[in-house]
Amino acid sequence: MTVGITVLAAVLVLSALLVPNRLDRLTVEAFLRIPAEGVLLAGLLLALPPRFRRAAAVVAGVLLGLVTVVKLIDMGFYSVLSRPFDLVLDWILLDDAAEWVKESFGRTGEVLAVVAVIVLVAAVLALTTLAVVRLTDLMVRHRPTAARTTLVLGTAWITCVTLGVQFTGVPVASKIDADLVGNRVEQVRAGLADARVFQKQAAVDAFADTPPDQLLTGLRGKDVLFTFIESYGRTAIEDPAMAPDVDAVLDRGSADLKAAGFASRSAWLRSPVSGAGSWLAHSTFLSGLWIKNQQRYRSLTTSDRATLTSYFRKTGAWRTVGIVPGVRRAWPEGKFFGLDHIYDSEHLGYHGPYFSWTPVPDQFSLEAFQRLEHGKKDRGPIMAEIILASSHNPWAPIAHMIDWNDLGDGSVFHRIKKEGKDPKEVWKNPESVRTEYKNAIEYSLHSLTEWVQRYGDDDTVLVFLGDHQPVPTVTAGNTGKDVPVTLVARDRKVLDRISDWGWTDGLRPARNAPEWGMDTFRDRFLTAYGPHRG
Repeated sequence: MTVGITVLAAVLVLSALLVPNRLDRLTVEAFLRIPAEGVLLAGLLLALPPRFRRAAAVVAGVLLGLVTVVKLIDMGFYSVLSRPFDLVLDWILLDDAAEWVKESFGRTGEVLAVVAVIVLVAAVLALTTLAVVRLTDLMVRHRPTAARTTLVLGTAWITCVTLGVQFTGVPVASKIDADLVGNRVEQVRAGLADARVFQKQAAVDAFADTPPDQLLTGLRGKDVLFTFIESYGRTAIEDPAMAPDVDAVLDRGSADLKAAGFASRSAWLRSPVSGAGSWLAHSTFLSGLWIKNQQRYRSLTTSDRATLTSYFRKTGAWRTVGIVPGVRRAWPEGKFFGLDHIYDSEHLGYHGPYFSWTPVPDQFSLEAFQRLEHGKKDRGPIMAEIILASSHNPWAPIAHMIDWNDLGDGSVFHRIKKEGKDPKEVWKNPESVRTEYKNAIEYSLHSLTEWVQRYGDDDTVLVFLGDHQPVPTVTAGNTGKDVPVTLVARDRKVLDRISDWGWTDGLRPARNAPEWGMDTFRDRFLTAYGPHRG
């Protein structure tokens, strides 16, 4: 029993030292390495006086446990956001993750997940500490053998580094924990420096002193709708497994809109995020600043920086509204974006069920916009920010299109949800996830294009885009951050003003269509529709 426990302790410590922080690197070869941190720790513990050794072993065990926990969190972040966990800025995202689990798998699923995480963290910290202490006692009892083994391993590590020895492409000499700690220290330092850089960038606004009557003159009298489609990324249009179906929807939409008198132009925007973090993409697009983390988002929304939407409001020529079905609690940032009125999930008149995370199906959200704002008689021009959320992860169950006249108060979606798929079953297979993602994107596109055909007129100007690429499970290794962006209008003068942008005809951007940073759109748009164009 004693020998068995000691062996388990050694396996645990070695595994903690060598486990990578990304699931795609979790291979057998990753554990057939020599960890520099383990060799140095063994030498240090052997060299310390007895009165300090036990305390040092406890501290080392706790630190090893903490580093292991960070690596486990990194695995989740790489799987969703294609980046590691930020020790300073990302804690708020853990709360969002719990909310996602609740909406996708119910309150019981959320509680079980949170409890499991707490138990796992406590177990890792306790077990790594006990394991290091046990191995330290073993080394002290067999000091000569432990010292020789440590010396041999240290020599082997140096030799492997010098000669670049690899096993199936993986370096035998490892210092993964040292690199991780070093990267985290640099991450914190860079975060502090970035705050100063961002403050200088935010102070520069080419349109800050432009008189209201000189803003957006090329769109006066038009209804301008900025619509975000959740997780609508380049993958949906170009991935061989999804492109045929999604492209067919876009091409059919282009043809139907053309038959209704509309024309469209499309291109690509590079989002600051992928996998999740929609609010960072929204604020980048609207503010003209690169909002790549929560620190920048907080700085932005507590500043007096003007956004694309607030410039519409500044003119006094538009009523500005937000259709934000994904918002289910207080959203004080709405005032920052210059919206006169915000319709969240509780104020769209929806009495149907949630579809996993999605509170309101896209078709209903758009019909609610028509009922509450766009369809009113004797109204003035509207500028609307509309966020379509049906294509939000986990993409099951998904709503499907029904007759617009049958939407009612949304109760019809109870039956539709029952016909949908269980997210727990879908996520057992990556190909099922990709298929349901594709279906969700098609639903969002159908909802939007049919709304334009049904309710659009000569004064309708629609800009719609994705906020970010979907999670790596869907992108299948594609690390790009491009999303499609499209401008639709019936008035040819509106499109003539962007003729020099080089965007391609139709709802589907060509592979070689222009690629802009999402932060450049605001100023390009304000320039194109200013008084000196057209």
